[in-house]
Amino acid sequence: MAELVVFHHVQGLTPGIESFAESLREAGHVVHAPDLFEGRRFDSLEAGLAYVQQIGFAEVIARGVAAVEELPQELVYAGFSLGVLPAQLLAQTRPGARGALLMYACAPVAEFGDRWPEDVPVQIHAMNNDAEFIGADLEAARELVAQAREAELFLYPGSEHLFADSSLSDYDEAAAASLLERALEFARTAG
Repeated sequence: MAELVVFHHVQGLTPGIESFAESLREAGHVVHAPDLFEGRRFDSLEAGLAYVQQIGFAEVIARGVAAVEELPQELVYAGFSLGVLPAQLLAQTRPGARGALLMYACAPVAEFGDRWPEDVPVQIHAMNNDAEFIGADLEAARELVAQAREAELFLYPGSEHLFADSSLSDYDEAAAASLLERALEFARTAG
């Protein structure tokens, strides 16, 4: 079984993110879900983004890095949207990374280093008409998949951004179930 860190999206550590983490735990994995917003949750992407702009993206990433300092290095890093930033940084730069699950976003590999680490598998999940993902994130995802030895990009039908968060209106039950099934298999093989 794997040990994972799940980083939440811009609306905070919602019940839907906690539910995703719990599903991984129920499958036997050790899962950490740090609250990068210190208890704050937001009702909309816009409100969450306003908070992030106030504290800074660098601060969100720094909080993610700090959250794993006392954890083993052999981790799978999972990030949802904003949470992709610390997840991808750690997967690319922290020795011992076992894998990365990037949901709804992907940064250019060059943001965090020269190349994607050869021994770190990655899955990227998004909806094929998500306006937040189509464009720069999709281009970055395709570049990452082309570089990585073990990489998969899954595009689900639809346009919702936070589609796997069961506590939000973007939730798409079928797509979320597929994502979870793939994430569970990924974690099983990464362990």
